[in-house]
Amino acid sequence: LDSEHKSGDPFAAAIRSTRLSMLITDPRQDDNPVVFANDAFLDLTGYPREEVIGRNCRFLQGADTDPATVRKIREAIAERRDVTAEVQNYRRDGSPFWNSLYISPVKDEQGACVFFFASQFNISRHKEREFRMMHDKNYFEQEISARTTELEEALRAKTILLHEVDHRIKNNLQLINSLLLLQIRRVADPEAKKVLRATLERIEALGTVHQRLYQSKDVGSFEIAAFVRDLVGNVIDAAGRDNVKVALELEAAHLPAAKAAPLGLLINEVLTNSLKHAFAEDEQGEIRVALSRSNGDLRIKIVDNGVGVTDDAMNGGGKGTFGRTLIETLAKQLHARIDYRNASPGTTVDITMPVETVSGNA
Repeated sequence: LDSEHKSGDPFAAAIRSTRLSMLITDPRQDDNPVVFANDAFLDLTGYPREEVIGRNCRFLQGADTDPATVRKIREAIAERRDVTAEVQNYRRDGSPFWNSLYISPVKDEQGACVFFFASQFNISRHKEREFRMMHDKNYFEQEISARTTELEEALRAKTILLHEVDHRIKNNLQLINSLLLLQIRRVADPEAKKVLRATLERIEALGTVHQRLYQSKDVGSFEIAAFVRDLVGNVIDAAGRDNVKVALELEAAHLPAAKAAPLGLLINEVLTNSLKHAFAEDEQGEIRVALSRSNGDLRIKIVDNGVGVTDDAMNGGGKGTFGRTLIETLAKQLHARIDYRNASPGTTVDITMPVETVSGNA
């Protein structure tokens, strides 16, 4: 401070002429007043030197100065330690500016604090950018939230609509079912009755599919295990074959909803064939239905312990029949492969669907 008045001291000259705003306060005096302010500080704040020297720095505070930041600075000064802060200060004309403040104690050889050195840097433009970015962030977050809400509402509406469609399809299938039952009662030709009964069973399988679809929370996928359980139970009940036991080994898997109807018809066709052709009317038997996933593929295995498939059937026999044509058409639609094997005793039918149509647990 003494050398500040000596024009030849290079350090004092640098402090006076630097563009960085600087203050020195004296904590040994009452209220820790300013005892030195360089020209950069005066330019920054608009105060003349005579209105700065002898005053505590709080004269720079104003209405929007954060009390918590002021408290942080006050505590650091009381504890004689360094402190940095970003604080809103005010110029002499009342205009605000953001001040990046650094305060450090200056101690003598005995460790007593004799001065505080403070530097200030105007960061108003930086803070304006920060506030603008924060405003933009909040704006975009609100827009994203609003858009997400709209999409969720649209998805809920779509889900309700699709469930209603599935429900109505199921009701219409039940109506068709009733009409077929009336027709079966009126038809005298046994062969015609047999054809109508087979059609009725296929319609019931589709009804099971749509019942599962409209009960599902996920309109995009189809839980296969629960459906197979329902379908097998319906087919066995409809056939009235209490003498044929069914064992289920079903692993959870999901399929796109669009694949539900053809897969339901395919399983129904294979299972019905087993019931009709593997066992005599009064013969005891067992059908095992297994559902598993391997390397992403879906595998459905239907095994009976009946009379067994003939070599002719395994080699393509039965081509041209409606049932065989339907099975092949459905398999092609599902990109599935069907293998018939002699289980000794009985028949094994393997249905394997490629990985792109199958997903794991939802």
